[in-house]
This record gives sequence, C-alpha cells and structure tokens, in this order.
Amino acid sequence: MSAPIEGQPAAVRALVRALTRGRVHHAWILHGPFGTGKFTVAMRLARLLLDPGATPEQRRTFTPPTTGEVAALIDAGTHPDLHVVRKELAASSRVRELRERKQTNIPLELVREHMLGGGEAGASSTPPVYRTPLLGHGKVFIVDEAELLDAESQNAMLKTLEEPPERTWILLCTEHEERLIPTVRSRCQRLPFGPLSADAMSRWWSRSGLTADANAKAWIERFACGSPGLATIAVRENLHEVWRSIEPALESTEKGRFDPTLGERLASFVDEYAKRVVKDDEHASKEAANRAGMRLLGAMLGSRVRTMLAETADRRSAAERWLETARAIHDVDDGQRANINLKHLLGNLVAQWGVERTAGAAE
Repeated sequence: MSAPIEGQPAAVRALVRALTRGRVHHAWILHGPFGTGKFTVAMRLARLLLDPGATPEQRRTFTPPTTGEVAALIDAGTHPDLHVVRKELAASSRVRELRERKQTNIPLELVREHMLGGGEAGASSTPPVYRTPLLGHGKVFIVDEAELLDAESQNAMLKTLEEPPERTWILLCTEHEERLIPTVRSRCQRLPFGPLSADAMSRWWSRSGLTADANAKAWIERFACGSPGLATIAVRENLHEVWRSIEPALESTEKGRFDPTLGERLASFVDEYAKRVVKDDEHASKEAANRAGMRLLGAMLGSRVRTMLAETADRRSAAERWLETARAIHDVDDGQRANINLKHLLGNLVAQWGVERTAGAAE
C-alpha cells in the first residue's frame, strides 16, 4: 500500500471528497512551499483517475493501486495518457530553439508540443490535450513548477482550462501561485499546501530511510522548516557540513568583522551544486541548476534569519533589521531571475548583512 500523505489533511480531504462523489474538477492549482507534497499528491491523484481498477476504498483512502498495467506504466514513465510538463522537456524537444534554451521558464512552444498543439512543434498533428485517451480512461496533464509558465503560455491555456475535453484533468503545481495570471487562477480549483507540523515531520522522518546524527538532524529540521523535500536534499547534499563551513564567517560579519571572501564562497557553493546537477542529469541546464542551488543557499540563510528573529523579537529595531535581511535574500532571487551576475548579488547581500549587523551592535 502507498505510504500516507503526511501533513496535508485538508488537501487530501478535498480530493477524496471529489473522487468519492465522482466530481473531480477538470483543473486544479496545487500551491505551497517547496517540498511539501504537491507533485506527490498530483501523481497520486493521476493514478486514481487513470486506473479503472481503483476501488472505492482506494479512492476513499487516497491510496491508488500499486499493481496492474496502469501502475506499471506510470512507474515506468510510459503511460500514454499521463503527461508531465516540466522545463526539462526542452532538452529533448523536436524544436531546435527549445533544445538550446536555458530552461529557466516554460515557454509557449513547449506547452504546444506537450499539451496544446499548434506552432512548429505540433501544427500537423492533433494536440495532445484533444487526443483520444489511448487506454480509454482519461488523460491527466501535470505542469510542474507552473510559476515558470510564461505569459504567452498561460494565456494560450485559458480556453483549455475553461473547457477541456471530456475526462481530461489539468493539475498545476506551483510554489508561487501569485505568478499565475488571475484568469488562470479563476478557472482552477485551488488546493493549498503548507509546511508540515513537527509531528508530521517526525512521522515522515521515521519512514524516510534517511539518517543523520543528532546535531545534523536538529539543524536540518530548522533548515527544512516543515519541508520533507528540503530535508531530503539537505541529507543528500550534506548541507549541515556546508552550513558549518560558512556560519562562522556570517557570525563574524554580524559582529562587524567583514569577511571579503564570503560572497565568493557563497557563490562557489551555488556553482558547485549546479555542476553536480548537470553532471548527474544530461537534460539539466546550468542556469536552472544555478537557480536550484541558490534556492538551497537562500533556505540556509533564511534559517539563520528565522533563528535571529526569534532571538530579537523583544527588540524592535534589531528585529526590523533581520526582516530587512530576509528581504535582501529575496532580492537575490529576483536579481537572479533578471540575469544579474550571482557573485555581484551575493557580494551585495553580504555587504548589507554586515552593515545591518554592525548597526545592531550599537544597541
């Protein structure tokens, strides 16, 4: 039997209610923080929708069949009626321009190739979303990181989101629902996901198969902040050791002793992480991997900010400066999406970090 979905009871209840009533809406937005189960839930829903052998009890408990033809095809990634649309598909596109892209968004031509049809990729064939289900039970399209859909893609999807073919379901998984245009959001049922509680994270740890010593586990729990996905990456990438290597320089900066090498060291972590991703996945792009590395660095720095906010909660000016630091971390993400040099962005972040903490030392 499939493991339970931890920490998202409201989302699961909403889907179970729709499944048991036989009234599953044709378009959903699964939104919430990274690593909290959105894609896992979307895949589990797809299995239940596409498998005619799913029993009423399996729909009620949200545990799809793990044996049979449908389960085997989905496990192998070859089910003809399950379409997962993600930025990495550009690497194997029929369109040369897509293959050469940096995979930092999901452009219209990619959506046409794998869902809507038309354009260079699918002008002479029936659009995937309108094809008859090959196994005859329905079609599911999951768009992962849907916030990366560019404006053209989102506008092109509007008609399909409003009036999809019969027994066709579209699931948009996103960390940043606000980056979806209002007309997309209005055509979908919204399904919020939140960070897991301490109890839910404990249950997840017990069946995750991951191991870490007590100090590392305590740090990972603070770092992950209720995200099993982040906790898994932290163990795999040994992020606790990375943090131990940079924490002294940050603490020194907070006390007014600026480390001129810190910005470069932070950028080096992102670069080395991105190189490993590209080495392990021939379809990955360095630019997308850089952004993923910066996400991890931002989460580590954000964990420090949360700790310091808790410690300075009774000192308004100090707490406000830590809030400014949190915004500065967010600004690095915005700057990276605007293609500003990451070393410059991180050097500026360290300079701000140091200036703010130096000012705080006088309190």
